[in-house]
Amino acid sequence: MSLLPILKFPNPVLRKKAKKISAIDGSLQNLVSDMLETMYDAPGVGLAAPQVGESIQLIVVNASQEEDGKDSMVLINPEITAKEGNQVDEEGCLSVLDLTASVKRYQKITVCYQDMAGERHELTTEDRFAVILQHEIDHLNGILFIDHLSTLKRTLYKKKIKKMLAKK
Repeated sequence: MSLLPILKFPNPVLRKKAKKISAIDGSLQNLVSDMLETMYDAPGVGLAAPQVGESIQLIVVNASQEEDGKDSMVLINPEITAKEGNQVDEEGCLSVLDLTASVKRYQKITVCYQDMAGERHELTTEDRFAVILQHEIDHLNGILFIDHLSTLKRTLYKKKIKKMLAKK
């Protein structure tokens, strides 16, 4: 296992729609292992393959209910099939530097996905874990959490990043 570099906004890979995974093989298992190590090291609660430069529909998340717990979950080709209610939660992102913000998301969702054995599953979840899954699935569609912010907040953030990049 090895740590992978996490791409940062405005890297164009983060804006691409990821491709469906058709074959679950050893190279995918290696990527999953590296992504899990990278996510826990960051530290983060979720990581999507596009964030590490792989434009495929793969996410890893920490499903643990405990603060320092580790309960790894791998979702291949995840798709939200049902959603209800609304909630606002504070979000940040490993690919979006120096920003956290309140984001409106669905309160309860159902997600269909495949596991590493290729088996199909359906998961219904709510509250914080639903937010995490929505955030990571957005990455697979080229959407960042800043896209859920007001135009003013998004514009201010983009200006800040341009200044940071110009100084490098």
